Amino acid sequence: MQIQPYLFYKGDCEEAFKFYERVLNGKIDALLPHAGTPAEQNTPPEWRDKIMHARLTVGEAVLMASDAPPEHYSAPGGFSVSLQIDEVSKAERVYNELSAGGKITLALQQTFWATRFGMFTDRFGIPWMINCNQPTA
Repeated sequence: MQIQPYLFYKGDCEEAFKFYERVLNGKIDALLPHAGTPAEQNTPPEWRDKIMHARLTVGEAVLMASDAPPEHYSAPGGFSVSLQIDEVSKAERVYNELSAGGKITLALQQTFWATRFGMFTDRFGIPWMINCNQPTA
């Protein structure tokens, strides 16, 4: 069994996933718009280029998403996408790049459990946590 987050965007899923692919050194496995699928006939013309399903693989992890029509979209809340990163320099780079243009909740810093930990909501409205564990002895 695997747990794979599925995120909903307000129309900028494609832009978000291309950004995540670059920052996280991932690979987009799927980026399917409504156009060209059986769903197209039930989709308003202005929404046909929006993403019906996206899939991003980062290592063994998978993140999936789609654009939610305006009448079905609500801002994400009550969760964060959590990244566990082993190297401080990588944690700092990912935090700085993903949080750019977003809202910082907790600046990346050392804590009693981690060499670096920070929280933010990215410019696409998705909440994230970056955790860089203390080295084990």
